[in-house]
Amino acid sequence: MKTPSMRFSSLAIIALAAGLTALGSTAAQAQTADGTADATAARQKVAMCIGCHGIAGYQASFPEVHKVPKISGQNAKYIAAALTAYRKGERKHPTMKGIAASMSDQDIADVAAFYEASGKDIPSPAAPTAPAAAPADIQALLTKGNCMACHGADLNKPIDASYPKIAGQHADYLYVALKSYQTERNPQIGRANAIMGTQAKLFTHTELKQLATYVASLPGELKTVAQPKLRR
Repeated sequence: MKTPSMRFSSLAIIALAAGLTALGSTAAQAQTADGTADATAARQKVAMCIGCHGIAGYQASFPEVHKVPKISGQNAKYIAAALTAYRKGERKHPTMKGIAASMSDQDIADVAAFYEASGKDIPSPAAPTAPAAAPADIQALLTKGNCMACHGADLNKPIDASYPKIAGQHADYLYVALKSYQTERNPQIGRANAIMGTQAKLFTHTELKQLATYVASLPGELKTVAQPKLRR
């Protein structure tokens, strides 16, 4: 029996396919003169995204029930890399692959630029001047995984924009994502990333859940921003 989330995903893919067929016919006009990203052009393209990522607390049902990630305020370079990985099948997720496969490089760049800028006019919750130190057991896990080496000391300012901000991200999404890096030889689930795969396999599922819960509790810049048609 399909859940409401599964039915929505199926409808979203159908609508997306129709919308991007039309989009593809005007791809040349949509591209900027120098081939760089155009966040303004993405305003129409993100119609395929807002049905999930534009609804606060929206839950996906695959591979298990979890909130879809906050992507407003995320690094554009990381979003583009993630979409490209879904398109190539390096990240396995039927719905996201269906969406990414229909996007051109320019579409991906534009959507990534749009979401990086999205929500910057909305103040983030005030962060403490000096965040409290992680509990000893959590700090041990962070050290074991060497998390700060890529994601930054506060897990909100990665050392390179190709790495994601993760502070304040939904805990259940982080847990599902981390487990996916452990998954191998599954045609529907998994993420092929040598660095994250190596790190994630150091932990039990219980430890991954502890890490995800802690990271979600940190102040960060990620948001879910409702687009105009979905605002109440």
